[in-house]
Amino acid sequence: MKKFKILAMLLCCFFVFGGCAEKREEAQEMLSKYSEEDLHEMTTFAMDTVMQFTLYNENGEQLLTDAEQEIRRLERLFSVTMEDSEIARLNEQSGLGEVSLSEDTLKVLKRGKEIGELTNQAFNITISPVVKAWGFTTDGEKHVPSQETLESLLPLTKIDDLKIDEHTLTAELLKKGMAVDLGGIAKGYTSDAVTTLLKEKGVTSGLIYLGGNISAIGTKPNGENWKVAIENPLDTNDYVGILEVQDCSVITSGGYQRYFEENGKRYHHIIDSNTGYPADKGLLSVTIISKDGTKADGLSTALFVMGLDEALDLWRNSDDFEAVFITDDGKAIATEGAAAFFTFEGRDNDFVYETVER
Repeated sequence: MKKFKILAMLLCCFFVFGGCAEKREEAQEMLSKYSEEDLHEMTTFAMDTVMQFTLYNENGEQLLTDAEQEIRRLERLFSVTMEDSEIARLNEQSGLGEVSLSEDTLKVLKRGKEIGELTNQAFNITISPVVKAWGFTTDGEKHVPSQETLESLLPLTKIDDLKIDEHTLTAELLKKGMAVDLGGIAKGYTSDAVTTLLKEKGVTSGLIYLGGNISAIGTKPNGENWKVAIENPLDTNDYVGILEVQDCSVITSGGYQRYFEENGKRYHHIIDSNTGYPADKGLLSVTIISKDGTKADGLSTALFVMGLDEALDLWRNSDDFEAVFITDDGKAIATEGAAAFFTFEGRDNDFVYETVER
């Protein structure tokens, strides 16, 4: 039960996808099948983050092994630090020609481009050269790059210069010095892949935590939703509210998670590809809730870059995700789908709670 408490403090938010009463009845029937021996947990480290799994299944030990093997397989494809990964080979060949890739890598690249187009490039998988200049993806010291450096690198972040050919299973970066980084989408894609694998193998109750990305399978065996919390960006030992989650993915991005300070100013790792600087649109964190973990991962970054007004415009024109925003002026704002399952507890921290409708 200790891991549940850890997850509750690290994770966030919920969107209901219908059929709650029916799911609860099914869960109550399912409860009698499980004993304490059916509870299986695992913690591992992959994709540069801690990953935790909680499964209820009589074959849980083998299923956890299967899940870890799938994660390792995808990491070997998507990693920017493994020299023999497919993404590393693609980046190495920038400006030199096309590279043959697996279907998984091509799918992630394609989804990344699609989310970029949807968000007017607020999400940009080719931002890597600029992010590296800030020191966020290297072992070197983080620092503010010069304006001249940023101006020289921004032309290398045009998504149209990433060409994908699904027929020949190839991709190409047209300009020398371009680079793709899937850090903003890879864990979402991986959580989708692992969730699908486990469901196909009979898992009906489980919680998957991939470094801030959550995928909930069903409910707890007793029919209760998984209780999670929205972390307080101003105090990571605290939270703003409690939500309940079942059968969805929940992804959070925030400027408080990775940052450095220089000359008394804080700089975080979420870069706006329009300026080359960390996004500064009045948001401390954004949580996206969707059945599509890949999209949720990309949108959590994109909406943080876009700012509240543009983010809400996108939400109002969509029907496949919900969101919770924490703003730098002390507001916790939930879209109506998420608000139905949110218990606000941030008053002692001087937060004000609001909801928005379509």
